[in-house]
Amino acid sequence: MTETNNRQSFQIDGEGYYGNFGGAYVPEILYGAVQQLQDSYREIIESDEFQREYMELLRDYVGRPSPLYLARRLSKKYGCTIYLKREDLNHTGAHKINNTIGQILLAKKMGKKRIIAETGAGQHGVATATVCALMDMPCVVYQGALDVERQHTNVERMRMLGAEVRPVYTGNHTLKDAVNEAIRDWCCHPADTFYIIGSTVGPHPYPDMVARLQSVISKEIKEQLMEKTGRDYPDHLIACVGGGSNAAGTVYHYIDDERVNITLAEAGGHGADTDFTAATIHAGKLGIIHGSKTLVMQTPDGQIMEANTISAGLDYPGIGPMHANLAAQHRATVFSINDDEAIRGGYELTRLEGIIPAIESAHAIAVLEKMDFKPTDVVVLTVSGRGDKDVETYLDNKQMAGEYGNF
Repeated sequence: MTETNNRQSFQIDGEGYYGNFGGAYVPEILYGAVQQLQDSYREIIESDEFQREYMELLRDYVGRPSPLYLARRLSKKYGCTIYLKREDLNHTGAHKINNTIGQILLAKKMGKKRIIAETGAGQHGVATATVCALMDMPCVVYQGALDVERQHTNVERMRMLGAEVRPVYTGNHTLKDAVNEAIRDWCCHPADTFYIIGSTVGPHPYPDMVARLQSVISKEIKEQLMEKTGRDYPDHLIACVGGGSNAAGTVYHYIDDERVNITLAEAGGHGADTDFTAATIHAGKLGIIHGSKTLVMQTPDGQIMEANTISAGLDYPGIGPMHANLAAQHRATVFSINDDEAIRGGYELTRLEGIIPAIESAHAIAVLEKMDFKPTDVVVLTVSGRGDKDVETYLDNKQMAGEYGNF
């Protein structure tokens, strides 16, 4: 663990670890590709040329900065001041494009000719297909067959953008299985292929690289809060977490600021103490998944369990090493949000603020009723994506929404 001003830092260390979590555990055939990425990513993304291109695309193509919106009715209900960081208003409808824009620029500067990606809810797949169309690069997206079915609109968007979507029929037909297939592809084409990972998971340097590219979120929060409140930090930051990219971007510039409380919402499914859950931080044990040492949901004999949740984007049996460490060191408070609570949270934001969130983001909304706030508290909650893709799921489950489902 690195030290900053004699205080513990929760950022990555020089070996690619967040505390006890992280590292690069990859097959020998990928060692060269991963080592090349480790050796070059920071030099490239910190260069003036990269930053100029990246920030111009974020401004002119993605539409950043995304608004920091004062949610007045939500604030009144919970007795504090709640701001929503509106990543749902980005081009493609989620935070994912912050990362894919950066990674495809990196891929081009490294001389790669082909892009692969995995996707669960489809938002990362759409964002990857979008930047591949923009940069004229071939794109293959792996998606679990169950997610292909329940996220049909995003599948068709990817195909419209020119990507080849390959359904995955192994395992539980969800996100973990899509990652497995993408890694197999990468093993077969390590020299010319760049794997755009969509979250803060996978072998080092992906967790750190994705967090850095998403850190534009917290950079903007600091600037926008200063403008709106006269100070550049909130009392509470709230975000949903599956692999953890929107949460990493939300907390990045505050991770070592002890004035800021960090709260994460993971997908409880039917309950963290059941077999139908994706609450990795609550239910997982130390293990290795997709090249990273982190918390993993496992059977008693160490086999990876299938994650289960109503949310395709949080359907992952692991967790990014940054967030595993934040939880282990008690830097973050983590709530397990069940399916019914998430549906109700999504309807609540829809009815109170006229914003239909992605079901992933609805997990973060559902955390609010589990917390105690002071009237002076300033809360920033990241709405990671919009709910267009989830309307059918919301309607099919409106009986879970309580009073909000009566229509």
